[in-house]
Amino acid sequence: MVRALTGSATGKTYRCPGCDQEIRPGTPHVVTWPAYARDSDLEPWDVESSADRRRHWHTTCWRSRDRRR
Repeated sequence: MVRALTGSATGKTYRCPGCDQEIRPGTPHVVTWPAYARDSDLEPWDVESSADRRRHWHTTCWRSRDRRR
């Protein structure tokens, strides 16, 4: 799952896993986390149980993640 944040509601500093630099409060960025398949047809994706695996990325780092080593 990927969600874009404007940064306006962000009051914390995060570390981008792409470039290992800080994402300062107020900086637009994306938050990503894994979604796991469920055994239910009503809600096929479990996005809540992986909330502890959220990562905050600079938007450009996220877009270029497949070109990094």
